[in-house]
Order: sequence, then structure tokens, then C-alpha cells
Amino acid sequence: MKKMWEGRFSEASSELLERFNASIMFDRELYEDDIAGSIAHASMLGDAGIITKDEASAIKSGLEQILAEINEGRFEWKIADEDIHMAVEKRLSEIVGKEIGGKLHTARSRNDQVALDFRRFVMRKNREISVQILNLIKTLLEISNSHTDALMPGYTHLQHAQPVSLAFHLLAYIYMFKRDYERFVSSFERGNFSPLGSAALAGTPHRINRHATASALGFYAPMEDAMDGVSDRDFALEILFNISLFFMHASRLCEEL
Repeated sequence: MKKMWEGRFSEASSELLERFNASIMFDRELYEDDIAGSIAHASMLGDAGIITKDEASAIKSGLEQILAEINEGRFEWKIADEDIHMAVEKRLSEIVGKEIGGKLHTARSRNDQVALDFRRFVMRKNREISVQILNLIKTLLEISNSHTDALMPGYTHLQHAQPVSLAFHLLAYIYMFKRDYERFVSSFERGNFSPLGSAALAGTPHRINRHATASALGFYAPMEDAMDGVSDRDFALEILFNISLFFMHASRLCEEL
């Protein structure tokens, strides 16, 4: 499979350039999201009559085979494939043939595909982190409930200040982690919208069903503006801030322990 830019040149690129330009060794972490997005997209294309039902079924089966190969460690990762998207598409064409495999990209751009994978990955990690923070809060609450009478010195400016119970001390951290949890939940509520169907930046002339793909992928709804859909990275910056603040609170607790 030719690279996206290769049609401009008559000779193959150097191996050094391929290694410098490739992102597959780290963006392969997106494989679950890339394959899930492609399955939802293919199913929608079939339901909308843009491709045939048989073609959609073949693409779905091929993608499920690729998912199994990756999960079982049988998938061959190649620098020459550049990124996870090219790697999956190339393998799909080997399984179902180039004619059918090439139809997967109908009514879709690399722009909204990448935006979808990245957003879905971040939203999934958001949920995973939120669950762990909630478990931490519950654990600290259990410890607090059993140590309401355990006294300890409260400190200010590195000096003994007032006597407090261990429960009182831990409650300060419970409230810190509660705010952290709420930030993750709030970020999820803002970010859990699907960019798929935005195409390059202004949508597609095909009569696609963006609500169907959004629902199939666990999003609340499609993003309302296509250009915003492919360019927005607020959700990524928010989770980085949320993680940083949580780490600061966790660091304070660890330092005291």
C-alpha cells in the first residue's frame, strides 16, 4: 500500500525517514479504538446503502480478525506502515481484498478517523481513572470511619499546631480526591461527543448517519460542528490537567506517609 504522500515522488523513501516519520510504535495503543471506529463506520455505511450489506459484513469480519491477531500477539507491526491506521487498513485489504477493503474509507477522512481514535481513547482512560479515584476515596473513608478516636498532631508550617484525629486528617484528602473525581466526570461530560462524520473538516456529501455511529461507539451524540470536530483537542488538555492535579494531591499524601 502506498503512503499518502508517495505519489509525489518517483523513488522510495529512505529507511531513516520512515523511522523518523513513523508513529506506529506508540499510536498502536489506539488499536482498539481504531478498529471499533472502523467497525461502526462500516456498519453505518452498510445500513445507509452506501456500500452493500455483504461488503460491510466482510469488512467487519476482517477487522474482528485483525483485533484477534493483535490481542493474541500474532499481528506484525511494521515501521513501513507509519501508523496504526495504515497498519489496520493494509492488513484488512490483505484479508478481504483491496476492492472491498478500500471502501472502508468511504465518507471518512484520516482527519476524523484520527480525531475519533484519540478522543475515544481519552474518554475510555477518563472512565478508568475515575473508577480508581472513587475506589481510593472509598478506601480512605473506611480507614477514617475506624479511626475517629485516633489522635495525631496537626501541622502548619512544619510545626505542631492542633491535635486532630486521623479521620479528620484523612478527610482533607478525601475532599481533594472528591474534587479530582468531579473534574474527570465534568471533562467526560464535555468531551464525550463523536467527531466521526466530520470528514476532512466540512463533512461529506454522502448521506451518512452520524447519530448511529456515535451511539455505537458509546458517545452521547455527534459533535455539532465538523470543523470543531476534527480540530478540537480541549479534551486532551483537560485530562492532562486533571491527572497533574490528582498527582499533586497524591504526592502530598505520599510525602506524609
